[in-house]
Amino acid sequence: MRELIKEIWSTSKRNRLRTALTGFAVAWGIFMLIFLLGAGNGLINAQMERSEKYITNSMVVMPGYTSKAYNGLKEGREITLNDRDLAITGDNYTQHVDHVGGVLSQYGVTVAYGENYVATQNFVGIYPTHVNINKTEMLAGRFINEPDFRERRKVVVLSRSQAKELCHDYRSLIDKNVNINGLAFKVVGITKDDESRKNNELFTAFTTLKAIYAKGDNVGNIEFSIKNLKTKEDNEKFETNYRASTNLRHQAAPDDEQALWMWNRYTDSLTMAQGIGIIRTALWIVGLFTLLSGIVGVSNIMLITVKERTREFGIRKAIGARPKDILRLIIAESIIITSVFGYIGMLCGILTNLYMDATMGHMVMDSGIFRATMFVDPTVGLDVCIKATLTIIIAGTIAGLIPAIKASRIRPIEALRAE
Repeated sequence: MRELIKEIWSTSKRNRLRTALTGFAVAWGIFMLIFLLGAGNGLINAQMERSEKYITNSMVVMPGYTSKAYNGLKEGREITLNDRDLAITGDNYTQHVDHVGGVLSQYGVTVAYGENYVATQNFVGIYPTHVNINKTEMLAGRFINEPDFRERRKVVVLSRSQAKELCHDYRSLIDKNVNINGLAFKVVGITKDDESRKNNELFTAFTTLKAIYAKGDNVGNIEFSIKNLKTKEDNEKFETNYRASTNLRHQAAPDDEQALWMWNRYTDSLTMAQGIGIIRTALWIVGLFTLLSGIVGVSNIMLITVKERTREFGIRKAIGARPKDILRLIIAESIIITSVFGYIGMLCGILTNLYMDATMGHMVMDSGIFRATMFVDPTVGLDVCIKATLTIIIAGTIAGLIPAIKASRIRPIEALRAE
């Protein structure tokens, strides 16, 4: 085996250009496949991370303005969702609706603690179910609970950035009172900042905010989790029925989509999953074609190699070399070259993905309204890297095997006559 390796090394040194071209074709095919898959995974993982901030089987209903004249009323009327809408959502749609709640806002409040304050904040009254539907992560304390809601307690949950503005040791604010537009509220919890938003929301019980700011029967937005709606068609049918009945209660056309906005996170997730599938398929197709170009390159070069060495093989057979010795030499050379350069290509692809993760993976797009990470873990599993490398090694071996068999069977006198 040692002599065989030395002979292959000697042959490679004599034909450096040929060896370099073979190696480049192999390494480039592996590198591009791993690089493309890693970049695609980085974009997909970033999108998946943003969508994990809420449960997918949930829906938010938001009031809008009518876009059609209906029942003698002109278009452009503002729709306000009320207590009756909230109650009907929970009572009449039990087959598909669960955990119903309202989201009521009071804009432009100021929160103060001692001499520090945070102005123009959005004071949001929510149901206790809000924390589960929107996957709010707590850093300290707790979220709004049932006793807060039932007893209309003056409690508040701040975001980390708000709490840091009020007190450097933000965790010490728990169980302390802050001043919100002249009223004392007890801080019961601090949430992790949501980088996709402005972090200007502070939360209290829905009933508390509604009573303090005299909101009447206004419930703001309605949010709820959904069940037994597994397909896009089922969801669209539910949305159509829900919109029609709600619109009619507000004297709006049943099919007026501007009067009532519905954010169905489940259909959004289905669409996103479909888009991710298309992206993954496209990346694999491009990557495999790149890998195929490497395989073709190896095949062509191996064919040329065998043809160039036909006289050499004839001499070897003339002095006693057996067909299997020639076959072993060509196959061993093919395996070693593709293995070495395949490993180099795999290593370069992995290192490039790690570099992307260390640079672009920490880059955040800041629009002033939200901040979002564009790349998250742009890497490829080691199993994919190994399989891709093995694929091109096997392909290179097969590419060398076909001309090798032909060369091993040629008669010495014919080989010596070869040009």
